[in-house]
Amino acid sequence: MDQLAVSKPDRVPNQQGARRRQVMVTSLGLQIPDALDITAWEQVGHKISAIANCTAWCLGDWLVYGQYKYGERYRAVAAAVNLDFQTLRNYAWVARRYELESRREHLSFQHHAELAAVPPEAREHWLDLAEEHHWSRNELRRNLRATRTATPPAPTPTALPQLSIAADRIARWRDAARRLGRGLEDWIVLTLDDGAEQALS
Repeated sequence: MDQLAVSKPDRVPNQQGARRRQVMVTSLGLQIPDALDITAWEQVGHKISAIANCTAWCLGDWLVYGQYKYGERYRAVAAAVNLDFQTLRNYAWVARRYELESRREHLSFQHHAELAAVPPEAREHWLDLAEEHHWSRNELRRNLRATRTATPPAPTPTALPQLSIAADRIARWRDAARRLGRGLEDWIVLTLDDGAEQALS
């Protein structure tokens, strides 16, 4: 079992006793000692939050590398590691839009995901604001939406050809869009942009 390095000092040089005062990470969750005080409990929360945030970036980078390096073979490997493929693709979609040096350490992966579809120069502006004002992901989303509704409507885009799609495929697309917190039309456009970016790079 791995250990989160949060423990009370042990006066008795007894390793077993020290382990009972530590939060232990297992493959099924945390083992938390009864005597854990609120300060130590808060420290554990900060560490778990940092690990969860880092994990999303790492999985996204991992899949982007696999797609680039191994072509279609990456799908079989992604399936073999028992991770939800759609979730991995969502992580990769965000990771692909941010170079490592453009990611903000003090903002969550979800902050970055909110802005992944925004043009890079505007994205930097919003990340700056979120850092400066310590916005939560939801506050960032609210401010971003407020700005969008305040701007004049864009010119009417050229219509795409009418497509006939089976109902079960549309239902699957809706589920994928819902997982990302987006409307179906927005998700389709972002997915097509993502595909075009891969094909043209």
